[in-house]
Amino acid sequence: MKPFMDKDFLLQNEVAKTLYHTYAAKMPIIDYHCHLNPKEIYENKPFENLSKVWLGGDHYKWRLMRANGVSEEFVTGSKPDFDKFMKYAEVMPYLVGNPLFHWSHLELQRFFGINKLLTPKTALEIYQEANLKLKELTPKKFIEMSNVKVVCTTDDPVDDLAWHVKLKAENNPFKVLPAFRPDKAINIELSWFNSWIEQLAQTVLFSINELTDLENALEQRMDYFAQHGCKLSDHGLDSIYYRPFTKEDIEVIFKRARSGIQLSQDEIEKYKGYMLIFLGKNYHKRGWVQQYHIGALRNNSKRMLEKLGPDTGYDAINDDLIAKPLSHILDALDSNDELPKTIIYALNPRDHDVVVTLMQAFQDGKTPGKLQCGSAWWFNDTIDGMSKQIDALANNGLLSRFVGMLTDSRSFLSYPRHEYFRRLLCNKIGSLVEDGLFPYDLEVLGRIVEDISYNNANKYFGM
Repeated sequence: MKPFMDKDFLLQNEVAKTLYHTYAAKMPIIDYHCHLNPKEIYENKPFENLSKVWLGGDHYKWRLMRANGVSEEFVTGSKPDFDKFMKYAEVMPYLVGNPLFHWSHLELQRFFGINKLLTPKTALEIYQEANLKLKELTPKKFIEMSNVKVVCTTDDPVDDLAWHVKLKAENNPFKVLPAFRPDKAINIELSWFNSWIEQLAQTVLFSINELTDLENALEQRMDYFAQHGCKLSDHGLDSIYYRPFTKEDIEVIFKRARSGIQLSQDEIEKYKGYMLIFLGKNYHKRGWVQQYHIGALRNNSKRMLEKLGPDTGYDAINDDLIAKPLSHILDALDSNDELPKTIIYALNPRDHDVVVTLMQAFQDGKTPGKLQCGSAWWFNDTIDGMSKQIDALANNGLLSRFVGMLTDSRSFLSYPRHEYFRRLLCNKIGSLVEDGLFPYDLEVLGRIVEDISYNNANKYFGM
């Protein structure tokens, strides 16, 4: 029986151990997609207690607490912080096979030096020990401890990026850069579309009544973001759509939406496809990377959406078909050589092979790994999910050109997920060598591991 989470955790052969300890472990992190708050990074305030930093905003943990019968008052409600922590500790023994068991202990080990198992019996001792150490731990300290060199936040086009400006003026050992997230410009069917357009109009200081007004406004904001170090965009595409359209169609659709007229599904899909193509061309012009996060089915419980709002743990995996609409979008951009570097993340694991084979049809023969199959994310941040993504990329693409892991998190304690990924990666590669499927050339293997861990992302994003 192997020891629990020792130094060789997840490393099941000697090649894997060498690759991780000699090459992967030392590499810095580029966190090119996360939801950290730049204001919290700048203000750098210590957290009040372990419950605040560990459970606050972490819907991964919230979902499992609810699944174990923990009432909402101990999850997002008004119960005391320690009581909430105790309820999570009570869930821990039931997390067999779940990555939260590993992540939770990695976070305790890496940030607090606590190697005890979290159980209801040890919870008070761990809580008190961690709280003592939290007095010296701040958001910036967590980032530095994790050897993070770049953090890319997720920012609305109307954001003034004031906190990014303040962070840039400091002498931090890491960069905090904005990423352009124009979902609200694309989701024309949602009730707040027009109110957001008015916000955008106030930001750019001109009225937005025509489609060209919207395009000019978005281009102005892209230029503003670029001036503040932005190198990439991000799109949360719960579904991806494409229907043939004319520019006149989109102008009529936009005016109808601005007039408060309810749009048909056909009109919504035409508009969304058009906007992705318009934005993609502009990303290409600026040398940005575009990211497509495809496949979330959000806010499934309307009752809890009304009670708690979005992003509180009531989302799931969508099963819409993505191959044809995604192909049309990429082809429309590629037809005039305006396809930017693109990372495509599939939340539904059945789509990894679709993404890999489709992206290979649009590689340009000039930029290594121009199109990427994004890392396993959200519901796929598991041993099985990460392994499936790595296998799909290795089977039909170039794993060695992969830009690696990201956190996609609102928590400053999420960086051990990079370690989790790197250990799995080294084990996968080590297994290929041990099974005689790839030669044991440590120079080549070490370089591949270092590249996937850090170097590929550094070059790809031009950091």
